[in-house]
This record gives sequence, structure tokens and C-alpha cells, in this order.
Amino acid sequence: MRSLAFLKTYIVPLFILLVVSSCKNEFSGNDYTAYFGGEIENPSSRYVLFCKNNKVIDSIKLKEDNTFFVKFDSLTPGLYTFKNNPEYQYVYFDKNDSLMVNINSKEFDESMVFCGRGYEKNNFLIEMYLRNEKDRNGLFEAFNYDFAKFDKALSKLFVANQKYYETQKEAVNWNDEFDVYAKASLDFPNYTLKEIYPYVHKMRTGKDVIEKLPQDYYGFRDEIDYNNEALTNFSPFVMYLSHMLSNMAEIKYHNHYSNADLALKTNINKLNITDSIIKNEKVKNIVLNTIAFNYLLEDQNMMNNNLFLDTYHKYSTDKSQKNEIVKIGNAIQLLKPHFDLPRVNLVDLNGKTVSSSNLITKNTVFFFWSSNAKSHLTEVHKKVIDYEKKYPEFNFIAINLHDKEHKWKETLSNYDFKGIQQYHCANFEDLRAKWAITKIYRTIVVNKDKKIINAFTGVFEVDFEDNLK
Repeated sequence: MRSLAFLKTYIVPLFILLVVSSCKNEFSGNDYTAYFGGEIENPSSRYVLFCKNNKVIDSIKLKEDNTFFVKFDSLTPGLYTFKNNPEYQYVYFDKNDSLMVNINSKEFDESMVFCGRGYEKNNFLIEMYLRNEKDRNGLFEAFNYDFAKFDKALSKLFVANQKYYETQKEAVNWNDEFDVYAKASLDFPNYTLKEIYPYVHKMRTGKDVIEKLPQDYYGFRDEIDYNNEALTNFSPFVMYLSHMLSNMAEIKYHNHYSNADLALKTNINKLNITDSIIKNEKVKNIVLNTIAFNYLLEDQNMMNNNLFLDTYHKYSTDKSQKNEIVKIGNAIQLLKPHFDLPRVNLVDLNGKTVSSSNLITKNTVFFFWSSNAKSHLTEVHKKVIDYEKKYPEFNFIAINLHDKEHKWKETLSNYDFKGIQQYHCANFEDLRAKWAITKIYRTIVVNKDKKIINAFTGVFEVDFEDNLK
């Protein structure tokens, strides 16, 4: 429910503004003024980030009463995102829209309500998002069904959503530019469920239904415009594309491949498929980057990474040093065995900044954790404590990622990890750039001379101890 302060401060003045504006038609053809504001109850951050294509356009500080308001002198019509970290949602602006939003961060999406000029379109988007979430959860058991029963359940949900879409489109009379997102929010969640069904069904029941699917089951793939730049950062499309590429790139007969080699071949297939179906250079680069980043998150085999990046660079025309994939690739090249481990700054429990190089006084193992992954936090320390007893000639150094310094110390106060040196990452971007850290499951082993033994291993790997012998 909106607070009284929100109503008094924004809704009434905005209503008056909109009435006056619409009556007098004050906006000229080249006037792209727009307004955005609202209230966030129980905010998780004191800032609202206003973004376009993952780039921050404006950082808006919340007032003491948790309200915010900003005037854009010139805002290009289109889809934007606004974030109160870690939550985010989409907002669409037509020319001269004046939008207000009320949110309770404890139920960020469910509580979201827009008002003002342009509110109908945005309330439609959030309603479709909630419908799709409900449908996905409601179909959890349906993936166990045979195809006929699954298709009936899915079709029933789609027909209901399609009716809502058509009713709202007629009532609001939105333009073609917005309809790209409106139609995508209807179609792609449905397509995603179709892509998911065969392999989830097999995983749960052990039965392969691929041969029993109608010949035109994947016919919708041919109707999709994969080159539409407007959709490249729209999550329903991005999620669909991820599942579609996984299906098309699957290696069906793979018993003779190791998990690492299978992952490599599958992801190279994804790159090849992307090159064949997407011709728009900008869109292709974005999709290639997504595939590459996700692969590098999971696979840290040095040889495989290089083979993968060779294919990635063959197709990608994004050679900018800002390209995260290039940064990760460059970092990987500097993390080969026998190379010096690059220096990064860490913070000790006294708040003092120290160089990682100064911590290497004997053979050393660096491992990582975050309070966001509680089970990993406890299990990795438990494993390291066992190794510490078995290999006293090694130092074992824990590095906390993603948490703020006070949260790091607060979390450690709840545990007894005696014997393990604890440090906090002072600058994650620097750490990621120099050590290619993209996930907390990485472990780095160096010798007493600060030379790398293995920069891409993990304490839970079956052959991890080989690095300590």
C-alpha cells in the first residue's frame, strides 16, 4: 500500500501536472523531457540506479522518506531498467512520459505499481512478469507428464496470457515499439518452457520423448527474429536463447568424453550456432559474450579455455579492451604454471591493506568464499582445515568476496576457523582482472617462490591433492 507521504508528495502534484500537460499539449516535437520518481519501502540500498543496456545513466539518491524523483531533460523513448540493488525491474518510457512507482523491497516485483503518464504499459509488463513466474512454478509437475498432457497444460496457460495481452493492447493502444517487448513477454516464456520440457522430462523420468514430439514441435524457432537489437538485453529473450542454444548444441553421444571436454565441445557448438543464425553484428557480439562469460564461469581448464577463446575470437568483432571476455582471456594467459602470481591488494582483520605477494612466505593455497553462499562457506573451510592438518608446509589463505568489510567480519565472528588466515578483497574488479576470478569455487596454489602451481583448481576436485604433493 502506498504511504500517505508518497501520495501527498507525488501522486497529487503529478496528476495535476498530467492534466494540465495533456490539455495544453505543452510538449513540442523535439522536446523529450521525461520524469521518473517514486517510493521504495524497506530499501536495500540508498540509491536507485537508472540504466540502459546494463549501463548506468543516472544514480538517484533516496531522500530520508525513501522517495526519489528525477527530471530527464532529454530521454530517448525505449526500455530501461531501474535497480535498488540487488533487485531490478524494467520500465518503458515513451516520449514525455512521467512515471511514478511504489515498491516494497521485501516483495519487490509483487508490490510494484506504476502510475502517471505511461503507467498502463509498465503495469502490463510487471503483470506479465508475475504471470510467467506463476506459470513456471505451476508447471513444475507438468514436466513429468507425457507430451499430450504437458502440451494441454501449457496451451491452457498460453491462451489465458494471450487473451490478457490482446485485451490490454486494444485498451491501451500502445505503439509498435512497445509491442516488441509486450509480445516478447508473451511468447518467449512459452517458447522457453517448450525448450525445457524434453530434457527436464528425461532427467526426471528417464524417458526420452524427443522421438515422440510432433515434427513441427520446434517450428516456432523459425518465426523468431534473432537479429532484433531491441531484445538483446530483455530477459525473456535472453533466457529463451540460452535454453535454445543448449538444446541445439547438445552432444548426444558423449560417453567417451570427460566432463571438461564435453563442456568445451558443447560451448563451441553454441558459438558456431550463434554465428550461423545471427547476422546482426551487435546482437551477435552480445550473444557470443554471454556464452563466453558463462563458459568461463564454469570451466577453468587452461587448455580448454584457450581452445574456446580461439573460436570465440574467430566470430566476435568486439575487440575493445572493455570487453570482459578479452580481459578474462588476457588474465588467463598470465596465470599459467611457473608464472608469477600477479599482486592484488587485500584487507586484514585490522583493516590494514596488504599485498597478496607479501603473504606468500611458503607454499600457499588461496581459496574464496562469500556470505551469500553459506553452505559453501562452511564446507570449504571444513575441507581446508583437513588439508591444513595433512599439509602443514602450506599456508591456507581465505579471501572473502562480494561482502562489505563489516559484513565479512560479522560473518567470521559466527565461526571458529582457527589456523586459517582470513582476508577481504579490497577491489573485486582488480582481483577479477588479474586472477580471472569469476566464481567462489576457484582455488589458486603457488609455491614459496610465488610461482603458480595451479591457478585453476578447486579444493573439492578429486585430484586437488596432486597440487600439494
